[in-house]
Amino acid sequence: MSPVSESVHDHSTKSDGAGHIESARYAEALEDAERLLKYAAEIGTEVDSKIRDGVLAARAAGAEGWDETTIANLLESLTKLAAKLRPVTADSLKASGRDSHPTLRIYWVVAISLAIFIVPFSVASFVTSAISDAIKKDITAANELAVRLNGQLASSQGQGPARQPVASTAQNGTTPVPPGISRTDVVTELQTFASTIRSIDSRARQLDLFILKGVKDPFADIRGNPVELKKKLQLPVPLGDDLAGVSNDRIQVYQDVRYLGQSVVDAVSVFTARSPPAYCRFFMLCSVPARISCARTNRKCEAAPSCRRMLISHAS
Repeated sequence: MSPVSESVHDHSTKSDGAGHIESARYAEALEDAERLLKYAAEIGTEVDSKIRDGVLAARAAGAEGWDETTIANLLESLTKLAAKLRPVTADSLKASGRDSHPTLRIYWVVAISLAIFIVPFSVASFVTSAISDAIKKDITAANELAVRLNGQLASSQGQGPARQPVASTAQNGTTPVPPGISRTDVVTELQTFASTIRSIDSRARQLDLFILKGVKDPFADIRGNPVELKKKLQLPVPLGDDLAGVSNDRIQVYQDVRYLGQSVVDAVSVFTARSPPAYCRFFMLCSVPARISCARTNRKCEAAPSCRRMLISHAS
């Protein structure tokens, strides 16, 4: 053996005379093998039982010293693990555990910063969209009721195309319900009409809060007066016989409420149209957690391109 080989041998190994060997170099190899074995378990890579037993046997014999067979099995296990898990190495796993914390902190800060902006905005977009849809449906229903009530009661005032003779006329100047039309049906439709008007008014005021009350309220002067507001939005009690007059009053109120509701819906739609689309917000949140996961395992991050491909296919 050359002097250099003897020097390396003396520096790296020591024998206790009983066939046991202790070496700092082999202790480091054991740590590398254990690190690779743990990584294989985390990512679900199947490892041969002989490889695992070689590493475990070296750890079990570490307190009493290793013999040449234990070292040979350890090095063989380390070689097979390194080949199986390539390109990941023991050094890269060691570096990722030591150096990935600042990167993880940066990713978490970015993710939290995005979430602070995106999550409330997404919730607000969802809520405003639901309220806007409800207002549009109520306006459609109220329009149909207004047309139906006007057609039913206008004939009793001589405005219909084919007016039938009325059996009797109220003495106080009011117009009775024309023949063939049930008063109960008309009253029910008036109640539904008034209820729909109140629903539009309530939802429009809720939606107006999201744009900081950017639409002028036609009833702003009576909002603080419950009595006047009730007279404006509720049916009169008692209802009386002049259902045509009541219907005309409700239609006038409805025109103001419809203006409020439609104006708020239009203003909110302009505001939300300037926001990033939902799939862009999804992409921003999708890539950051994926990069955090990649930083933990020291793998090349391919999550962002995957998210991008998913969103492109979804958008198309």
